[in-house]
Amino acid sequence: MSLREAIQYSLMVLMYLLLQIFFMRNMVLFNYAFCFVYVGGILILPTETSRMYLLFIGFALGFTVDIFSNTFGMHAAAAVLIAYLRPFLIRYQMESKGAERVDIGIRSQGIGAFLAYIAPLILLHHAMLFFMEINNLGMILHTLIRIIASTLFTLIMIVLLELFSKR
Repeated sequence: MSLREAIQYSLMVLMYLLLQIFFMRNMVLFNYAFCFVYVGGILILPTETSRMYLLFIGFALGFTVDIFSNTFGMHAAAAVLIAYLRPFLIRYQMESKGAERVDIGIRSQGIGAFLAYIAPLILLHHAMLFFMEINNLGMILHTLIRIIASTLFTLIMIVLLELFSKR
């Protein structure tokens, strides 16, 4: 990766983080759908990014969101989980297509493959985040609705951001 690409990806990750901190943390639809667009910062990184860097970036993004959201490490744990599982999903998708290298993004993958890549990771992130928050099993239906609604909301926002990016 060249220096120019490294700066470009760093700025993109920073943009996702700032968007989350300043705009998306207060955006809630019908008290069910929350938008955690910062996970896009982890998901758009190049496939050749080392696992150690992914874990560090995931922790840094999640911890920063935790500081501004007052959530005591919940975002950091969920972000580190998807940063850890991301290479496995990418390797699985590469093997199923028979490709040596997969570029991440709507323009390079197409909308279907891009959604197949980000949807399971976002769903897993949201499930971990909301299940850590639950305090009794009587709220399980409410929590499942929140997970699905938030996953859809976050997916839509990340796809829109990808469509309007020049990357």
